[in-house]
Order: sequence, then C-alpha cells, then structure tokens
Amino acid sequence: MKPKMIWANLAVSDLERTTRFYTKLGFKSNGASKELTSFFVGKADFVIHFFLKSVLATNLKIEIANAREVAEVVFTFSAESKTQVDSWAQEVEEAGGHIVSRPEEFGEGYYGFLFADPDGHRFNVFYMEGL
Repeated sequence: MKPKMIWANLAVSDLERTTRFYTKLGFKSNGASKELTSFFVGKADFVIHFFLKSVLATNLKIEIANAREVAEVVFTFSAESKTQVDSWAQEVEEAGGHIVSRPEEFGEGYYGFLFADPDGHRFNVFYMEGL
C-alpha cells in the first residue's frame, strides 16, 4: 500500500475553542466549516482535522473515544532545543492547554513534556540531541 497522503482526524466538542487554542500556538489554518476546523502542522504541513465529535462518529460509523480518559494516539512535536521545549510548554499553558507532565530529561539526550489540548488530545513535545 502506498497512500498518496496521510492526515489525522480528531474529535472535538467546540470548534471555536479548538480554533482559538491552535491559533494561539501558531498553527496555520487549513480552513474551517460548520463541521470541522483544520490546521497545518510542522515543516511538512501535516494536516490535522478537528471534527465535531458527532460528525466524526456518524461519518465513520464508530464510537469515538473520550480523549480525556484514553489516548487514541499521541503525536510528537520535534523541538530544536531544550529552551524551545520550555517555551512551548509556556505557550501551551497560556493558550489554555493542560501540561500532563512538565518538561524534564528522560534518558540520555532526551528532554520533553506531554500536554493535552482542551478536548484531551495528547501531544508530546520532544527534543533529542543530534536529531
């Protein structure tokens, strides 16, 4: 299998809140509608669509997990330095995100933290020496 593209679809309860949160973090909008808000992430412009939970459940014909209770996926954002990791932690808090684990070293040459967006979707921010 060789897909032409890949993107993520995540469920949210409030499109305006989600748009404000990711805009405050500096992500570039990929558009919005009554059903979703979408952003480009990273240098490769990976797309994450944030659909209203009811819309995503209906379209996929599946039950959508409560992201505050379980992790359906954890995306990792690569940082360029420990200083940038610390700065991003502050930006996440100021934007209304929840820091799950504060920035810390874990293993030799690894530094990062875990946060959740307002709907509970988890993201790992990670700096690795030499990466």
